[in-house]
Amino acid sequence: MSADPLVAKLVRFERPERSLPYAWNLDDATRAAILGTDAEGYAAALADLERQRTDAVAALAARPVVQRALDRMPFFAGERLLAIGESTTADRLSWFEVLAALFAAERPELGVRFDNAAVSGATTSETLGRLQALRRHPADRVFCMLGANDARRFGADGPRLVSAEETTRNLRVLRADSAFAGAAWTWVVPTPVDETAVAAFPYFGGAGLAWTNRDVRETAAAIGGLAASGDLVVDPADAPDGIALGDDGVHPDPAGQLALAELVLLRLAGVDPPS
Repeated sequence: MSADPLVAKLVRFERPERSLPYAWNLDDATRAAILGTDAEGYAAALADLERQRTDAVAALAARPVVQRALDRMPFFAGERLLAIGESTTADRLSWFEVLAALFAAERPELGVRFDNAAVSGATTSETLGRLQALRRHPADRVFCMLGANDARRFGADGPRLVSAEETTRNLRVLRADSAFAGAAWTWVVPTPVDETAVAAFPYFGGAGLAWTNRDVRETAAAIGGLAASGDLVVDPADAPDGIALGDDGVHPDPAGQLALAELVLLRLAGVDPPS
């Protein structure tokens, strides 16, 4: 059975147990019902996404530069990696999910544990509201990719959902929380957007919503300014071939996620991308 395209997109980006604070014990039948399908349709969507992720990992692992990076990773055996973010990270085909599958396939002896706590649609303010829940995720290394939803505007020249000042304050509070004081931090800046595609996408432009690259760069500068000594900042704008986006102009498509996974991996390992 092939997955319905709408159901597949919902399953790809939405994890109901993460956005519903007391729904820790959902079964797949309940998840399927929340996403408007049945258990069979939900399973078909998961299987298709798993195939895509497996293919992405194979493509990544076949690159010599990736193998060099895997040999130089600063991880120790059993290290716990936590991702905090929004839909670009919550995506079942996300850069973080691809890296998790890559290490499971290529370096299983390390036993590195990837814990994805990203929630689609999350702002930095909402993430702070989930701070107590995040504290229950022990981490030796934190990956944080937030700010894209903060910069959502109501009209091209309208107000931001969360002001730039508040975004900076929220990220600073998150970084300073005692639960993560001993963790190594990697900041991943929001990806550049395609403003024309955003305006043309009916669920964004048609609803009066907008994103601008001016706001993305402002967030990138803010993250660079608040990153603590020793933190790593990864900017998707530095990807050699760019980050390919889906038709909404905001979310990376599977190829874009693969490029972002490679960029994060190479930056962590201190390996230069091929020219």
